[in-house]
Amino acid sequence: MTFTKLSIKRKETYPVPGEAPSTNETNVWAIFRALRDSHTQFGLRPGHMQTLQALLSFLKPGHGETVFASNSEICRRVGGIDERTLRRHIDRFLELGFMTRHDSPNRKRYRVRSSDGQCISYGVSLSPLIERANELLAVAQEVENRRRDCIFIRKQILTKLAQLEEFCPESPFISEVRKTLRRKLSVVEYRALLVKAETECDTMSTAVDTPKATYLPANDGQNDRHLSKSEKEDKDLERRETTENPKIRTLTTVCNEATAFATNMLRTWDDVDHHARTLAPMMGIHTTTYEKAKTAIGAQKASCAIFIMLQLGNRIRNFGAYFHSITLGRRVNQFNPSMLLERLASAEGPPA
Repeated sequence: MTFTKLSIKRKETYPVPGEAPSTNETNVWAIFRALRDSHTQFGLRPGHMQTLQALLSFLKPGHGETVFASNSEICRRVGGIDERTLRRHIDRFLELGFMTRHDSPNRKRYRVRSSDGQCISYGVSLSPLIERANELLAVAQEVENRRRDCIFIRKQILTKLAQLEEFCPESPFISEVRKTLRRKLSVVEYRALLVKAETECDTMSTAVDTPKATYLPANDGQNDRHLSKSEKEDKDLERRETTENPKIRTLTTVCNEATAFATNMLRTWDDVDHHARTLAPMMGIHTTTYEKAKTAIGAQKASCAIFIMLQLGNRIRNFGAYFHSITLGRRVNQFNPSMLLERLASAEGPPA
């Protein structure tokens, strides 16, 4: 099918994507593409657009905007649809104001001219469609903007899910969101889902192991620089000296919340490990995750994590995500049970 441009003299020209506007030319196929891309906004189906495409193909440059072809010829060009379907499609375009029909007395389609150049055209006029070019182009652009926004927000959601999977692969929230993303959502629904994903990511961060910021004055004094460097070296030395696991008595005394659930005395690390394995599912930590943590950082350190987290209580909003973070995730090198127990023991309550 040949795409042609219909030359029509008009007071107003319409923008054509990718082309410079002309003062005497309207690209009817640009209008068609705009309506095709936004046809659902007008309640049209692909069959309607095929009929419109066939009607536009009958227009010839310089011969006006009326289609004179018979219904049988139009049906043949559409692809062999029956005449009743064609009439329904045309009636739908008439209802939307995209076409007008001028019937002759004998229902034939033709044009007659007088000696002074006046003419009367009987047929299906596509003039209303061309006159609404600005409207259709604007609607199509709006639809395209929404499509791009949906893709952009969807990518943001997938990024958040990837972060969640790194900290807590067994989170039911991840599978729930992925099922939701299988459906075609609106921009509003995508944005609401992004807010939920961001909130879920925020629950993985706590102030427990957030490093304190070191503030330096505006000047470049050497004393301040040496003091900051000395403090950093002291902290690094302290961290290296306290990497060993704490004593069982210290763990059970400081973490009295976990100890209170024990049915027997916790005398050995095997007792502590067995009790931690019992507490983990109660805290929303999958048994598989706990076993992986034992393999990665050792049974003693993994069980200490369970005890300390339960002692911190509501300071941790998501036990499963936090446990994965400090034993299998990015914070694994920052988790030091001895230092945390020392802080808990010296504080009156959970650290702020």
